[in-house]
Amino acid sequence: MTTTVITRKWHTTAEVAEMLGFGLSKTKMLVLTGEIRSVKVGRNRRILPEWVDEYVQRVAAGAEGICA
Repeated sequence: MTTTVITRKWHTTAEVAEMLGFGLSKTKMLVLTGEIRSVKVGRNRRILPEWVDEYVQRVAAGAEGICA
């Protein structure tokens, strides 16, 4: 018998807020303004893990530019 491990493909807005250490309202605003990419699935927004990474990299790159 083989065991299949299914990894999550999408994150909810609440999960992303938790990952980033942000409040839910701030995270929803980032999603609504397009700063964090998302797709609408039914009535809900879903965010790919790589889209969270893209946001973090953009913010970090901006911070590096300020410090330089």
